[in-house]
Amino acid sequence: MAVREKDNQPGEEPGREPGKEPGKEIADPGQEVGELVSRLTGPGDLEPAERRRLLGRLARSLSAGASRARASGAGRGRWLADVFLNIAPRIPIRDLHTLSEHHHGLTGEELADDLVRTAQKATMAVGAIGGALAAAEFAAPPLLLSAPAQLVAETIVVAAIEVKLLAELHEVYGVRVQGNGAQRAVAFTAAWARQRGIDPLAPASVSLALGAATKTALRNRLMRTLGRHLTTFGPFLTGAVAGGALNRLATKKLGETIRADLRVKPQGIPVRPRLDR
Repeated sequence: MAVREKDNQPGEEPGREPGKEPGKEIADPGQEVGELVSRLTGPGDLEPAERRRLLGRLARSLSAGASRARASGAGRGRWLADVFLNIAPRIPIRDLHTLSEHHHGLTGEELADDLVRTAQKATMAVGAIGGALAAAEFAAPPLLLSAPAQLVAETIVVAAIEVKLLAELHEVYGVRVQGNGAQRAVAFTAAWARQRGIDPLAPASVSLALGAATKTALRNRLMRTLGRHLTTFGPFLTGAVAGGALNRLATKKLGETIRADLRVKPQGIPVRPRLDR
Protein backbone atom coordinates (compact mmCIF):
# COMPACT_ATOMS: atom_id res chain seq x y z
CA MET A 1 0.00 0.00 0.00
CA ALA A 2 1.41 3.39 -0.94
CA VAL A 3 2.13 5.77 1.88
CA ARG A 4 1.49 9.44 1.23
CA GLU A 5 4.54 11.52 1.99
CA LYS A 6 4.26 14.48 4.31
CA ASP A 7 3.66 17.79 2.57
CA ASN A 8 6.79 19.92 2.50
CA GLN A 9 7.32 23.64 2.40
CA PRO A 10 8.60 25.21 -0.82
CA GLY A 11 12.26 24.45 -1.34
CA GLU A 12 12.23 21.36 0.88
CA GLU A 13 12.72 17.88 -0.46
CA PRO A 14 9.83 15.41 -0.12
CA GLY A 15 9.92 13.12 2.91
CA ARG A 16 12.30 15.28 4.94
CA GLU A 17 11.25 17.02 8.16
CA PRO A 18 11.38 20.82 8.04
CA GLY A 19 14.72 22.20 9.11
CA LYS A 20 16.60 18.93 8.59
CA GLU A 21 19.70 19.09 6.46
CA PRO A 22 20.41 16.30 3.95
CA GLY A 23 22.17 13.39 5.62
CA LYS A 24 22.27 15.09 9.02
CA GLU A 25 20.65 12.19 10.86
CA ILE A 26 23.14 9.77 9.35
CA ALA A 27 26.20 12.00 9.66
CA ASP A 28 25.58 13.01 13.29
CA PRO A 29 23.26 10.50 15.00
CA GLY A 30 24.66 11.45 18.41
CA GLN A 31 23.31 14.97 18.05
CA GLU A 32 19.92 13.64 17.01
CA VAL A 33 19.81 11.36 20.08
CA GLY A 34 20.53 14.34 22.33
CA GLU A 35 17.86 16.46 20.65
CA LEU A 36 15.25 13.71 20.88
CA VAL A 37 15.94 13.05 24.55
CA SER A 38 15.74 16.79 25.25
CA ARG A 39 12.31 16.94 23.59
CA LEU A 40 11.09 13.82 25.40
CA THR A 41 12.14 15.21 28.80
CA GLY A 42 11.17 18.85 28.30
CA PRO A 43 8.48 20.59 30.38
CA GLY A 44 4.86 20.07 29.44
CA ASP A 45 2.91 17.00 28.40
CA LEU A 46 3.48 15.39 25.03
CA GLU A 47 0.59 13.90 23.12
CA PRO A 48 0.81 10.09 23.15
CA ALA A 49 1.19 9.97 19.37
CA GLU A 50 4.03 12.50 19.45
CA ARG A 51 5.76 10.68 22.31
CA ARG A 52 5.47 7.41 20.40
CA ARG A 53 6.85 9.01 17.24
CA LEU A 54 9.84 10.54 19.05
CA LEU A 55 10.53 7.29 20.89
CA GLY A 56 10.50 5.41 17.58
CA ARG A 57 12.97 7.88 16.05
CA LEU A 58 15.19 7.58 19.10
CA ALA A 59 15.15 3.77 18.83
CA ARG A 60 16.26 3.97 15.20
CA SER A 61 19.11 6.36 16.02
CA LEU A 62 20.26 4.22 18.93
CA SER A 63 20.09 1.09 16.81
CA ALA A 64 22.59 2.60 14.38
CA GLY A 65 24.92 3.50 17.24
CA ALA A 66 24.62 0.06 18.80
CA SER A 67 25.59 -1.57 15.50
CA ARG A 68 28.74 0.54 15.32
CA ALA A 69 29.53 -0.27 18.96
CA ARG A 70 29.21 -4.00 18.32
CA ALA A 71 31.48 -3.69 15.30
CA SER A 72 34.13 -1.97 17.42
CA GLY A 73 33.87 -4.59 20.17
CA ALA A 74 32.37 -2.27 22.80
CA GLY A 75 30.17 -3.97 25.39
CA ARG A 76 26.53 -2.92 25.60
CA GLY A 77 26.91 -1.59 29.14
CA ARG A 78 29.88 0.60 28.25
CA TRP A 79 28.22 1.86 25.09
CA LEU A 80 24.99 2.64 26.93
CA ALA A 81 26.88 4.61 29.60
CA ASP A 82 28.82 6.54 26.95
CA VAL A 83 25.60 7.44 25.14
CA PHE A 84 24.00 8.68 28.34
CA LEU A 85 27.01 10.77 29.35
CA ASN A 86 26.94 12.40 25.91
CA ILE A 87 23.28 13.39 26.15
CA ALA A 88 23.22 14.28 29.88
CA PRO A 89 24.15 17.97 29.32
CA ARG A 90 21.09 18.29 27.04
CA ILE A 91 18.64 17.29 29.78
CA PRO A 92 16.64 20.49 30.49
CA ILE A 93 17.12 21.38 34.19
CA ARG A 94 15.00 24.27 35.50
CA ASP A 95 15.98 26.66 38.29
CA LEU A 96 13.78 27.19 41.34
CA HIS A 97 12.00 30.26 39.96
CA THR A 98 11.13 28.52 36.69
CA LEU A 99 10.01 25.39 38.52
CA SER A 100 7.62 27.39 40.67
CA GLU A 101 6.24 29.17 37.60
CA HIS A 102 5.70 25.90 35.74
CA HIS A 103 3.98 24.33 38.75
CA HIS A 104 1.39 27.02 39.47
CA GLY A 105 3.41 28.91 42.09
CA LEU A 106 4.05 25.91 44.34
CA THR A 107 7.09 25.96 46.62
CA GLY A 108 8.80 23.70 49.17
CA GLU A 109 7.35 20.27 49.88
CA GLU A 110 4.29 20.89 47.71
CA LEU A 111 6.52 21.67 44.73
CA ALA A 112 8.63 18.57 45.43
CA ASP A 113 5.44 16.47 45.58
CA ASP A 114 4.35 17.81 42.21
CA LEU A 115 7.77 17.20 40.63
CA VAL A 116 7.73 13.57 41.72
CA ARG A 117 4.17 13.07 40.49
CA THR A 118 5.02 14.62 37.12
CA ALA A 119 8.14 12.46 36.75
CA GLN A 120 6.16 9.34 37.67
CA LYS A 121 3.57 10.19 35.04
CA ALA A 122 6.29 10.72 32.43
CA THR A 123 8.22 7.49 33.10
CA MET A 124 4.94 5.55 33.30
CA ALA A 125 3.93 6.93 29.88
CA VAL A 126 7.30 6.00 28.36
CA GLY A 127 7.09 2.51 29.87
CA ALA A 128 3.56 2.00 28.58
CA ILE A 129 4.48 3.09 25.06
CA GLY A 130 7.67 1.03 25.03
CA GLY A 131 5.79 -1.94 26.42
CA ALA A 132 3.08 -1.67 23.80
CA LEU A 133 5.70 -1.50 21.04
CA ALA A 134 7.52 -4.51 22.45
CA ALA A 135 4.23 -6.41 22.74
CA ALA A 136 3.56 -5.71 19.08
CA GLU A 137 7.00 -7.03 18.17
CA PHE A 138 6.35 -10.10 20.32
CA ALA A 139 3.29 -10.79 18.19
CA ALA A 140 5.31 -10.41 14.98
CA PRO A 141 8.35 -12.73 15.20
CA PRO A 142 10.04 -11.48 11.99
CA LEU A 143 10.36 -8.04 13.62
CA LEU A 144 11.44 -9.27 17.04
CA LEU A 145 15.09 -8.41 16.44
CA SER A 146 14.23 -4.70 16.32
CA ALA A 147 12.69 -4.70 19.81
CA PRO A 148 15.93 -4.32 21.83
CA ALA A 149 16.52 -0.87 20.31
CA GLN A 150 13.10 0.17 21.58
CA LEU A 151 13.99 -1.03 25.08
CA VAL A 152 17.30 0.84 24.98
CA ALA A 153 15.45 3.99 23.91
CA GLU A 154 13.01 3.57 26.79
CA THR A 155 15.89 3.03 29.22
CA ILE A 156 17.69 6.19 28.08
CA VAL A 157 14.56 8.36 28.33
CA VAL A 158 13.52 7.02 31.73
CA ALA A 159 17.05 7.59 33.07
CA ALA A 160 17.01 11.15 31.69
CA ILE A 161 13.64 11.89 33.30
CA GLU A 162 14.94 10.61 36.64
CA VAL A 163 18.19 12.60 36.41
CA LYS A 164 16.07 15.68 35.68
CA LEU A 165 13.90 14.93 38.73
CA LEU A 166 16.96 14.45 40.93
CA ALA A 167 18.54 17.71 39.75
CA GLU A 168 15.35 19.74 40.19
CA LEU A 169 14.75 18.35 43.67
CA HIS A 170 18.18 19.73 44.58
CA GLU A 171 16.93 23.14 43.43
CA VAL A 172 13.80 22.85 45.54
CA TYR A 173 15.75 21.95 48.68
CA GLY A 174 18.41 24.61 48.12
CA VAL A 175 21.37 22.30 47.52
CA ARG A 176 22.90 23.94 44.45
CA VAL A 177 25.61 22.46 42.30
CA GLN A 178 27.82 25.08 40.70
CA GLY A 179 29.64 24.79 37.41
CA ASN A 180 28.71 24.81 33.75
CA GLY A 181 26.01 22.63 32.22
CA ALA A 182 28.33 19.70 31.50
CA GLN A 183 29.83 19.74 35.00
CA ARG A 184 26.43 19.80 36.68
CA ALA A 185 25.12 17.10 34.33
CA VAL A 186 27.98 14.79 35.32
CA ALA A 187 27.40 15.46 39.02
CA PHE A 188 23.68 14.70 38.80
CA THR A 189 24.27 11.64 36.60
CA ALA A 190 26.74 10.26 39.16
CA ALA A 191 24.19 10.89 41.92
CA TRP A 192 21.51 9.07 39.91
CA ALA A 193 23.85 6.10 39.45
CA ARG A 194 24.12 5.89 43.25
CA GLN A 195 20.41 6.72 43.69
CA ARG A 196 21.37 9.25 46.38
CA GLY A 197 21.29 12.99 46.82
CA ILE A 198 24.46 15.10 46.63
CA ASP A 199 26.02 15.87 50.00
CA PRO A 200 27.49 19.40 50.04
CA LEU A 201 29.67 18.47 53.01
CA ALA A 202 31.23 15.49 51.24
CA PRO A 203 33.43 16.71 48.35
CA ALA A 204 33.84 13.17 47.03
CA SER A 205 30.12 13.07 46.20
CA VAL A 206 30.56 15.75 43.54
CA SER A 207 33.12 15.13 40.82
CA LEU A 208 33.76 16.77 37.47
CA ALA A 209 35.53 13.70 36.11
CA LEU A 210 33.79 10.37 36.51
CA GLY A 211 36.16 7.93 38.13
CA ALA A 212 36.22 4.23 37.28
CA ALA A 213 34.00 3.29 40.23
CA THR A 214 31.35 5.85 39.28
CA LYS A 215 31.42 4.84 35.62
CA THR A 216 30.91 1.24 36.70
CA ALA A 217 28.00 2.32 38.91
CA LEU A 218 26.44 4.18 35.98
CA ARG A 219 26.80 1.17 33.66
CA ASN A 220 25.28 -1.09 36.29
CA ARG A 221 22.39 1.28 36.96
CA LEU A 222 21.56 1.63 33.27
CA MET A 223 21.79 -2.13 32.71
CA ARG A 224 19.55 -2.71 35.73
CA THR A 225 17.02 -0.29 34.28
CA LEU A 226 17.26 -2.02 30.90
CA GLY A 227 16.72 -5.37 32.61
CA ARG A 228 13.58 -4.02 34.26
CA HIS A 229 12.24 -3.07 30.84
CA LEU A 230 12.70 -6.60 29.53
CA THR A 231 9.44 -7.36 31.34
CA THR A 232 7.70 -5.49 28.52
CA PHE A 233 8.18 -8.54 26.32
CA GLY A 234 4.72 -9.94 26.83
CA PRO A 235 1.76 -10.77 24.64
CA PHE A 236 -1.08 -8.34 24.02
CA LEU A 237 -1.00 -5.39 26.44
CA THR A 238 0.70 -7.08 29.41
CA GLY A 239 4.00 -5.50 28.40
CA ALA A 240 2.50 -2.00 28.38
CA VAL A 241 0.96 -2.47 31.83
CA ALA A 242 4.14 -3.91 33.32
CA GLY A 243 6.40 -1.29 31.72
CA GLY A 244 4.32 1.62 32.98
CA ALA A 245 3.81 0.26 36.50
CA LEU A 246 7.45 -0.68 37.10
CA ASN A 247 8.70 2.70 35.88
CA ARG A 248 6.23 4.55 38.09
CA LEU A 249 7.25 2.61 41.20
CA ALA A 250 10.97 3.02 40.53
CA THR A 251 10.64 6.78 39.98
CA LYS A 252 8.56 7.15 43.13
CA LYS A 253 11.18 5.29 45.16
CA LEU A 254 13.97 7.46 43.74
CA GLY A 255 12.05 10.64 44.59
CA GLU A 256 11.48 9.49 48.16
CA THR A 257 15.15 8.59 48.64
CA ILE A 258 16.48 11.86 47.22
CA ARG A 259 14.04 13.95 49.25
CA ALA A 260 15.00 12.14 52.43
CA ASP A 261 18.67 12.82 51.70
CA LEU A 262 18.14 16.49 50.90
CA ARG A 263 15.91 17.24 53.89
CA VAL A 264 18.81 16.55 56.26
CA LYS A 265 21.36 18.56 54.26
CA PRO A 266 22.24 22.14 55.21
CA GLN A 267 20.07 24.35 53.01
CA GLY A 268 21.37 26.82 50.46
CA ILE A 269 24.96 25.53 50.35
CA PRO A 270 26.50 25.80 46.87
CA VAL A 271 28.30 22.68 45.75
CA ARG A 272 31.23 23.03 43.35
CA PRO A 273 32.21 20.03 41.23
CA ARG A 274 35.85 19.13 41.66
CA LEU A 275 38.29 17.44 39.32
CA ASP A 276 39.46 14.00 40.48
CA ARG A 277 43.20 13.61 40.36
